[in-house]
This record gives sequence, structure tokens and C-alpha cells, in this order.
Amino acid sequence: MDFDAEVEEVILSDQKRLLVDAFLRYKITDPLKFYQSVGNENGFKARVGGILSGSLRRVLGSDPLEVVLSVDRSELMEKIQEGIDNEAVNFGVKMVDVRIKRADLPKANSEAIFARMRAEREKEARQFRAEGAEESQRITAKAEKERTVIIAEANKESQTIRGEGDGESVRIYAETFGKDEDFFAFYRSMEAYKKAFNEGEDDSTLILSPDSDFFKYFDKKTGK
Repeated sequence: MDFDAEVEEVILSDQKRLLVDAFLRYKITDPLKFYQSVGNENGFKARVGGILSGSLRRVLGSDPLEVVLSVDRSELMEKIQEGIDNEAVNFGVKMVDVRIKRADLPKANSEAIFARMRAEREKEARQFRAEGAEESQRITAKAEKERTVIIAEANKESQTIRGEGDGESVRIYAETFGKDEDFFAFYRSMEAYKKAFNEGEDDSTLILSPDSDFFKYFDKKTGK
């Protein structure tokens, strides 16, 4: 025989309220005792409903919500069934099975728990974003540092090469012009003319004494 109980509101050990929808299956083992104690099936249901309610409150009320909703619930059901069986024997009945079909939080409790869970997830998300931003800054700083080092080393190398090139250029010039000092003087004057007269422009003007050394190559290539 089956008995589907009314939904019970049970207060757990952590003071959370739980709506429990349970059913039980029983077997009449002593028909005479059953008839003498409760009369018929309806009479037994009226009695066993209270027994089931008391057993649910006693067993579930001794544990917090996380235990009731965990895999340990099967052990709780065995305790509930044992408690009902101890009393049902007086009616010539033996319990075959006791099950919780559904266990829900009241709406207000559910909303509060969902809000807390949502807040916890948002906190975790903010933490993950903060850790990601910190890691991003660390990677960026490392990359910038490496970039600065690479550029500095490249500049140092280029300056070294440029210095070596300038030194070699000076050496070659000195070696070359040292062989002909007159040509060196003439070459330097030509370079000076080019810079002074802004090569490519027609309105360059210089005011100098005609006998200035600057114009000594204007008259003759010998400088005289």
C-alpha cells in the first residue's frame, strides 16, 4: 500500500526551513491487529501521517541543509523509516520504503540563498578579473622592459658602429689629405662654399672683405 503525505515544513538544525514532500509504502502483516487498531486504510493514513511528520521533523531537524541535500540523505531516510516502523508495528503494519520526492526551500529563503550565491559568484568574477588585469599589467610591464632594453642595446650598438665608422672616416681623410695638404685646403674651402651659399638657392648673400681667406680660391685654383 502507498501513502502520499502532505508537504511538511521542517526546520533544520541551521534554522533553515525546508518544504518536504514524502511518501511511504507499507505492508499489512497482521490484518486482525490492523483492523482492531485503525479500522481500515483511511484510519491508518490518519495515524501514520502524524507519525511520518514527527519522524521527518526529528531526523531532518538534527542536521543542516547541506547534509539533507547531500548523498547522506539515504542514511537519513533509513532513520526516518526505522522510526516509523517502530510505531507502525502496533498497527500490524511494516514499512517497506520511505522516500522524499522533493525538498525545496520556501520562496523567500530560496530568493535569499540565490542572492547570496549570485553575490558570491560576482565576487569570484571580480577577483578573476582583478587577477587577469594584474597579470596583464605584469606581462605588459615585462614586455615594455624588454623593449626598452632591446632599443637601448640597439642604440648602443648603432652608436658604437657609427663611432667606429666616423673614426675610420677620419682616419681615411687624414691619411688621404695628409698626402696633399694643398688639395685638402682646397676641398675644405669647396665644402665651406657649398654650405655658405646654400646650394640650390639663388638669393644667398655674403658681406666679406674681398681679400678674405674665404675667397682665396675664387680668383685662381692656386689660391693666389
